[in-house]
Amino acid sequence: MTARKKPKVYITRKLPDAVETRMRELFDAQLNIDDIVRTPEQLMQAMKTADVLVPTVTDRIDSAMIEAAGPQLKLIASFSNGVDHIDVDAAAKKGITVTNTPNVLTEDTADMTMVLIFAVLRRLIEGSRVLTESPGSWPGWSPTWMLGRRIGGKRIGIVGMGRIGTAVARRAKAFGLSIHYHNRSRVNLATEEELEATYWDSLDQMLARVDIVSVNCPSTPATFHLLSARRLALMQPSSIIVNTARGDIIDEAALIQLLREGKIAGAGLDVFSNEPLVNPKLLKLAHEGKTVLLPHMGSATIEGRIDMGDKVIINIRTFFDGHRPPNRVLPSRL
Repeated sequence: MTARKKPKVYITRKLPDAVETRMRELFDAQLNIDDIVRTPEQLMQAMKTADVLVPTVTDRIDSAMIEAAGPQLKLIASFSNGVDHIDVDAAAKKGITVTNTPNVLTEDTADMTMVLIFAVLRRLIEGSRVLTESPGSWPGWSPTWMLGRRIGGKRIGIVGMGRIGTAVARRAKAFGLSIHYHNRSRVNLATEEELEATYWDSLDQMLARVDIVSVNCPSTPATFHLLSARRLALMQPSSIIVNTARGDIIDEAALIQLLREGKIAGAGLDVFSNEPLVNPKLLKLAHEGKTVLLPHMGSATIEGRIDMGDKVIINIRTFFDGHRPPNRVLPSRL
């Protein structure tokens, strides 16, 4: 009996060794050992010959690329939670299935959200720089030096109460924060009662009343600049904003202006509008202690990346076994 031909899988970025090894065992997998970002032209060429494309959030797969793909490409198995980098509508029209890797980054991203809240309110980066960038300049403990602000007793407003937003809320409650949230719809009553959470159907009203704003919603056309200049201006001058979701949810230029004018007290950002470029004005604010900036590290754990790879493998195997992959993404769900 002839062995079944392995599907040809093109992987756009370097993945954990354990994931790549398993992919080589199961598929005819082409790896990116040097982790060099592929150009659109390279991706289009790969899509003419591969049966499966495994992109990441750094790869924009638009309608033109999908239209030019070869007829053998039947699956885009994205190594990502979000799929805003893929034109899912165009893929569906061409008969290409799209999958993602949901539910494995929730806890890691929620952890990083809390890290940023602490870093901004307690001035952790500023304090560290005193020791590492100016050795010998620390005069010793003082009752009025490097004062931050207490975490407990404040109100956090969570924008997007999905899995990650809920995980943030559980952590925040444990630290004594009062939970407020805005979502397209209310979470179930049991979750609200567990978190003692207050639901706001008006995002504007919530923003005006909380001390900390945590952005945890997905990037979609409906959430582009959801935190607009007008809405950011509703925040209290003593409040801070933290974003571990996507950069384009916040009007970055407006945020910079409000931080410079002291109309928002601080920001903790793990994502940016034009990644991997970071606005020089944000960098300047970071040096002034008004922002804490991280290079998209929210989901960066070894365990999380391996879990993502496992989901990609399961999606590919299930698809080529003739079944519906467990993490199929449909346009109607976006």
